[in-house]
Amino acid sequence: DRGAASATGDRGAASATGDRGAASATGYRGAASATGDSGAASATGDRGAAMSSGYGGRVMGADGCALFLVERDDSYKIVNVWAGIAGRDGIKPLVWYVLTKGVPVEMASG
Repeated sequence: DRGAASATGDRGAASATGDRGAASATGYRGAASATGDSGAASATGDRGAAMSSGYGGRVMGADGCALFLVERDDSYKIVNVWAGIAGRDGIKPLVWYVLTKGVPVEMASG
């Protein structure tokens, strides 16, 4: 729980599997995944990807990075999934998003 994983080299992969874990990929074509509850995944390198599949998970990516979110109900069943690209279709680069009722919602900063 509350672990952190970071991939900074090209094509690196970072995975955080515990609750409130954080995974970050900053290198070229890196991938970050957070699978625990309230996990966070970010891809800030060129052509990266970030995925969060736990209850209350969130993602963030640089312009052009792929983002993936899973929404779960209170019994942890999957109720919605979403995929998008930062910088397209209203998804802002370098902004945290959660999935609410099947829609990516920008998280308040601070």
